[in-house]
Amino acid sequence: MFWTTLIYIIGFVLIHLFSKYMKFLKVVPRSRFLSVAGGISVAYVFLHLLPELGHFQSELEGELEGSAWAFIESHIYIVAMIGLAIFYGLEVMVKKSKKSEGGEVKGGSGVFWIHIGSFTLYNSLIGYLLVHDHFENSWGTFFYFVAMGLHFITNDKALRSSHEADYDKYGRWLLTAAIVVGWLTGIFTEVSDVVVSFLVALLAGGVILNVMKEELPEERESSFVSFGIGMLSYSVVLLLI
Repeated sequence: MFWTTLIYIIGFVLIHLFSKYMKFLKVVPRSRFLSVAGGISVAYVFLHLLPELGHFQSELEGELEGSAWAFIESHIYIVAMIGLAIFYGLEVMVKKSKKSEGGEVKGGSGVFWIHIGSFTLYNSLIGYLLVHDHFENSWGTFFYFVAMGLHFITNDKALRSSHEADYDKYGRWLLTAAIVVGWLTGIFTEVSDVVVSFLVALLAGGVILNVMKEELPEERESSFVSFGIGMLSYSVVLLLI
């Protein structure tokens, strides 16, 4: 498991470091590749992460009675909703800050650091779950890597668009380090299924919001056909494994 996940972590790192050089992402209208990537990420959430939450919920039934975590037994999806709401709130905050600062959130801005800090935790979570998510086999780990790797490309494009030079100067390095830190934490620590289910739920909500905020705005000129192709093709693959 160590060597397999190490290869994937190196892949994640390379994506963050070199996504800025992917010239095809800069085309106007929005690159069809990004819409395909968004469709793949959404398919992964609905066909793997959310069903996994249902599995966690059934596994934990009766085990948490009387504890502070008891509500998770029957309300784990609330955590996914909270994850979505957190990232929605961050995007609203960034948009308001951009309007007041003339179109770019500067590196010295507290909003910039809050935004990057939230994605640092988000990336750490993805690195951690590479080790501790309950994959059925090695193919499960591979498809997690593909879905999250493409999701990283979409996020990098969005963050670079919001923060421009400051993202390349500070942000991408922090996000790259966060993936490695999350993975190392997963290698050397092990937590209960309660915590893993909580983290998976937050990730599911975050992925849904971060994909849809890039696909839906009219100015993005996103391709529904490309999004649908990505979602349907990856759904078929996930259902076959």
